Amino acid sequence: MFKFSIFITFFITMIGTAQAQQLEAIQIYSQDDLIKMINKNQHLERVVSDRCQLVQDIEARAEVLRVPAYQFLWGDMLAWGVCVDAEPERGVYYMREAAAQGLAAALEQLGRYHSIGKLVQEDKKRAVIYLREASALGNLKAQLQLAELFIDGYGSPYDFEDLYHWLYNAITDDSRTHQRIAMYMGELESLMHPKAVRDARKPMIN
Repeated sequence: MFKFSIFITFFITMIGTAQAQQLEAIQIYSQDDLIKMINKNQHLERVVSDRCQLVQDIEARAEVLRVPAYQFLWGDMLAWGVCVDAEPERGVYYMREAAAQGLAAALEQLGRYHSIGKLVQEDKKRAVIYLREASALGNLKAQLQLAELFIDGYGSPYDFEDLYHWLYNAITDDSRTHQRIAMYMGELESLMHPKAVRDARKPMIN
């Protein structure tokens, strides 16, 4: 009888532990945490590491609640077949929905995809539009890509001053990124009027 009681206690403990682990595994991400994951390009890896248990929650937050970060996550999952069957067309649709709500990461990704012809047709002019919007929201990845397009002859010279201003005020602890910023600023200077360069070298106003 004593051994049986020990077995029951052990069994109940194991069930409780399993339930606790399950509850922990299915905790939905906060909007802020998800945006951080997206900005570090860790969002798809996280969904997989959570054993794809949050697919229905993610889908609901993207399609019903229309939360921009979840629309982006759901779009990426559909586009690349992560935890769901791949549906690139639907995936791009939800990326665009997130971009329409002003999610910088979505704007940057769509701009990048249009620039290189990934999932969508290559369209440098469309890429500039997306990347400029993301750049205005402070997305450094977008600003660097926009600089490349401007230097290659795409976009409007009227936008050079804004981009130079954003790069001039960019903050990064990555030495390679810092060098790229300096290089692009130098190349943009050669395309700008000296007064425009002086005007662009102003502190960022919040």
